[in-house]
Amino acid sequence: MPEKSNKEKTKSFILRIDSDTMSAIEAWAADEFRSTNGQILWILNEALKKSGRTKKKQ
Repeated sequence: MPEKSNKEKTKSFILRIDSDTMSAIEAWAADEFRSTNGQILWILNEALKKSGRTKKKQ
């Protein structure tokens, strides 16, 4: 089986989040037709881009 590229690799971990924040993320995800997991990934990626912490594409 071929190895996945870095972009396709994922790592699972437990995230503890308060119920009000989770409810807000779930509602936001529904508004944008994303899964809750997809919304959290999008939020994290946007924050990383904004802070300049993502790797530059070559």
